[in-house]
Amino acid sequence: MKHLKAINKYFWKYRVRFIVGILFVVTSNYFAVLAPQVTGYIVNQVQQRLPGARPVVRKEVHDALVNWFIRLMEPMQSDFSLLITICCLVILLLAVLRGLLMFFMRQTIIVMSRHIEFDQKNEIFQHYELLDTNFYKTNSTGDLMNRMAEDVSRVRMYTGPAIMYLINLIALITFCVVNMVRKDPMLTLYVLAPLPLLAFAIYVVNTIIHKKSEQIQGLLSDLTTNAQESYSGIRVIKSFVQEKAMQGFFERNSEDYKRNAIGLAKVEAVYFPSMALMIGLSTLITILIGGIQAIHDTSRVGIIVEFVIYINMLTFPVSAIGWVASMIQRASASQKRLNEFLQTVPVIQDNGSVEVLEGDILFKDVNFTYPHTGIKAVEDFNLHVKNGEKVLILGKTGSGKSTIAQLLLRFYEPSTGTITIGGRKLPEFQLRALRQQVSYVPQDVFLFSDSIENNISFGVREHTFDKVRQAAQRANIDKEIMQFPGEYNTLVGERGVTLSGGQKQRISIARALVKDPQIVVFDDCLSAVDTATENIIISNFYEYLREKTSIIITHRIFPVFEFDKIIILEDGHIAEQGTHQELMKSNGYYAELYRTQVMSPQQEEVVE
Repeated sequence: MKHLKAINKYFWKYRVRFIVGILFVVTSNYFAVLAPQVTGYIVNQVQQRLPGARPVVRKEVHDALVNWFIRLMEPMQSDFSLLITICCLVILLLAVLRGLLMFFMRQTIIVMSRHIEFDQKNEIFQHYELLDTNFYKTNSTGDLMNRMAEDVSRVRMYTGPAIMYLINLIALITFCVVNMVRKDPMLTLYVLAPLPLLAFAIYVVNTIIHKKSEQIQGLLSDLTTNAQESYSGIRVIKSFVQEKAMQGFFERNSEDYKRNAIGLAKVEAVYFPSMALMIGLSTLITILIGGIQAIHDTSRVGIIVEFVIYINMLTFPVSAIGWVASMIQRASASQKRLNEFLQTVPVIQDNGSVEVLEGDILFKDVNFTYPHTGIKAVEDFNLHVKNGEKVLILGKTGSGKSTIAQLLLRFYEPSTGTITIGGRKLPEFQLRALRQQVSYVPQDVFLFSDSIENNISFGVREHTFDKVRQAAQRANIDKEIMQFPGEYNTLVGERGVTLSGGQKQRISIARALVKDPQIVVFDDCLSAVDTATENIIISNFYEYLREKTSIIITHRIFPVFEFDKIIILEDGHIAEQGTHQELMKSNGYYAELYRTQVMSPQQEEVVE
């Protein structure tokens, strides 16, 4: 239950609706317990009119409303048929009032739970967006989705039905027990004798339900993750003919989930009949003890009838204790899983105040080790990029090129060392301002299931179609887009599955260009395009990037683009640095790469 304290803030937020709902619950149950008293009064009236009936010596104890009704009926006692008719109409009226109040009860508490569900899902989604890159590398998408969907739904069952029925059964049990004690304390004691056994059963079974619920939610997350990965990687599965293998893996996960779910169902299957058994014992005790009393005092028949009705009224609330307890335990297990993520504090904190990026970029003694793998990606990295300079970073796979870009955008914090822009450390800038003024094209291109226009304008709130098309033209994708049936309104599939790799990369580049940023970082974003298209895009870049600071990360040399500085990375540190002419003179890795990628054999012979 301690885990559910996290949602008390929502009860406070919707306190008016919650309090009104409680009043409806209490009032509806008050009207419910009046009906047995009226019924007992009718039975006593019938009993007094039977041949040989003894006169009633003691006065029955009723609620004030029922006493007022009895006094009102005294003049009509001579007309027995009229008395019975009015009493029946009163019982019907009480039932109608109770039904109406129960309707309003659901309209307040259940609707409140839907509001809480809405707020909680938004809170979780917002928190997910705040979490840093490392969090998403260590947690699966399926698990994140399951916690937001399935776990939040189970918590809603607590904030709605569980809370409503809990208040309902507390109110009804209280009214019934109070009335029973007022009528006959000793008989009440006999009737409630099985309740300690009931309480012990609830405690034992709830412990089992809590453990099984937490285990089942974990298995459901694994199942969701397995399905999500299979759907996303369906082309890989088919190309390697692994449909049966993945089906078998999914079936094993499903079997584990089914076995545990059936185990929980068996526990609940034993639990609910045991509740009904306790209620049945109470009814039998009432009839047995009350029958013995009625033999000696026939005036007690009305009380016995009231007690039997009270016990029957308690049948559902008491049997629902198990159901409510099960929902609360499941909600507690789910909220525990939600709290694990909601209490996760992002490593990247947005505490900066500077909004404008301008000036030189300086990496000073930067070292970085990935926390989830322990791999040292950057070591003693020093780089000075002057405002407006064009820098090319080359290196083999795993040399740390992409890490440099991610450190600049504060996806990660350096283990040691500092990164400054215009003399200010990155944490001094507002995170939103930093990323809005830096256009980043990642190595792993991602497109949303939306139109091409919306994908290109994704990072810009206010845009025009002309600006979107101009960015597409610079990325050399406009002509191909115009050949699509819907042109810029063409919908792309999930992750842009309907497009080729080169088309996805160029749309991603257009998305970066439409922002018109101060700093541009391209991380191997032309790996899927042919050489001719690459040269066109690079030529377009030259004019666009004339007054912008740009860092282009790649493993290929762009001979048509003149860079102010070229960096060669090797195992996370700078192996070579300089201009094209300087690096060619040094005859190192860059010169060898240039000869391999750019120069023809005849040119190489001339150089030699």
